[in-house]
Amino acid sequence: MRISPDYLVQFDEPSTYLDFARFGPPSHAVLDTTAQLLKETTRAGASTVDELMRQEQRAKAAAARLAGSDTDHVVLVPNTSAGLFQAAFNSSGEVLVSPSEFPANTYPWARAEQAGRVVVRSLGAGPVTPSLVASALTPEISVVSVSAVDFRTGYRADLGGIREVIGDRLLVVDGIQGFGVIETPWEAADVLVVGGQKWLRAGWGTGFVVLSDRALERMDPVLSGWTGARDPGLFDDEIHPAESTAASWSITNLSPVTSGAFAAALELVEEAGVTAIAGRIAERVGELEEVVLSLGGTVVSAVDRRAGILAFTLPDFPAEAVGAALTGDGIACTVRPQHVRLSPHASTTASAAVLVRSALAGLSRPVSHAVSFAASQASHGLLTALIPAVEGLATMLGPGNEVVLHDLARLPDSIVAIAGGLTGRTAGGPMTDLLLGLVRRGTTSDLTDYETHGPDGRPIRSSTMFLRDENGVAVGCLCVNSERPGPALGPATRETFPPDVDSLQRFLIERAVGKAGIPVDLMKKVHKAAVVRELDEAGFFLIKDSVDSLAAHLDVTRYTIYNYLNETRA
Repeated sequence: MRISPDYLVQFDEPSTYLDFARFGPPSHAVLDTTAQLLKETTRAGASTVDELMRQEQRAKAAAARLAGSDTDHVVLVPNTSAGLFQAAFNSSGEVLVSPSEFPANTYPWARAEQAGRVVVRSLGAGPVTPSLVASALTPEISVVSVSAVDFRTGYRADLGGIREVIGDRLLVVDGIQGFGVIETPWEAADVLVVGGQKWLRAGWGTGFVVLSDRALERMDPVLSGWTGARDPGLFDDEIHPAESTAASWSITNLSPVTSGAFAAALELVEEAGVTAIAGRIAERVGELEEVVLSLGGTVVSAVDRRAGILAFTLPDFPAEAVGAALTGDGIACTVRPQHVRLSPHASTTASAAVLVRSALAGLSRPVSHAVSFAASQASHGLLTALIPAVEGLATMLGPGNEVVLHDLARLPDSIVAIAGGLTGRTAGGPMTDLLLGLVRRGTTSDLTDYETHGPDGRPIRSSTMFLRDENGVAVGCLCVNSERPGPALGPATRETFPPDVDSLQRFLIERAVGKAGIPVDLMKKVHKAAVVRELDEAGFFLIKDSVDSLAAHLDVTRYTIYNYLNETRA
């Protein structure tokens, strides 16, 4: 699924982070907004507080747009639990809720029942489907509380169907595991509660509640503070009645810094589009599912109505052992007693599935330590099938030749098989600067019989043929390098064969700085921006930690590099 590069460049988490259902690493926009607003507080002036407090309205407006509502129906809360406690204590009558929900959904209703506010009725076991809800309804039920996405299985509740079966009753929805990353009729909810620290990637201390007109009419805002009252700025020693809007659920002022950060996160979702984000997540979940099934595993999470969660088991291995294998390879996941949960996001790269496969394969068979071949690292069946042929081709071509197989899903460490030794590289090494630039520009036409030079300066004749899947998408390439004795026949294509990623990074930076024609310590913004533009075209930013490396070299912050990138790609 196509997603804006401007969205993807906002995130820096490693490919091994697959735990967004637990916490979503924030974007650079969130970090920058937080830093900027905190900086403003240090230079407080006569209007600083009033200006900062406008961030609340900004966040409410963004939440309202995404939820299909308006700011009169939105109130900010510090987290999902706070919003659900509000919903529980502001309710009355009998409430239907599943005991299998995440505790943030069950404790508020239990405590409200202890306080005499409601009577809790339990749903039966299994996914919260419209039919299950319908079977448990009685005339006394006035509220139904569900999660939009089940935290264990990723099952996506049919909110529209549930709304149909409950009729005019109030529907309370916990949307933290789905808002911003799935397409669902949020307007079916009378109370939609969303925390921002997971899929919205806004950091802790962020959240909102959207209330319907029906909820505002029927629910009594007993947990309403001075900021939820009419005329909150009128200090007349009186207790004012609650507001008639969603503001009645406000207890006190929240941090304008976190409100601003929340607004930045929500606006990023708006810019990228929920459809694009949901589509990319579905692709990544599908890739992970394919890995699990290919290793004989069982997917225990939802399949037909799933969001971004994949829960699975492997035969003969307890969940603890599977989790240990993943975390041992640096893969962040959630381990439950019965299964392991993976949850990728739109910024998760395709290499995540390759890394998971490698980690899990080690559970059942010895890890290969071959230098020239890395079959378990290939991400596509076509490439896996070609790996054994690499050595045979090199042998057939004879001395002075080299055959290299690249997996484009493993950028920049793309070499999955190599034989011949002409350029001194090994499997697991990076592609050349020439190939990296072609991939960055989306140019995947074959290059045949061009001349370049090896690391030792001797002439080499090369050919690069791109390998495509059934849809015509380039997934890898096969390169043949041959030593060519004698003088050069003409101008050679400039290409470097780095032994490792660090060498590739250094070469690209030095080349870009050289083209700028001025020493780094004398560079102004225009020169540094030109270096960033040159490196972007060369594919430099496809390399992990490239922003930090360049920032250190140019003596600027990583955020400055991102600003230059945004200007370049605008």
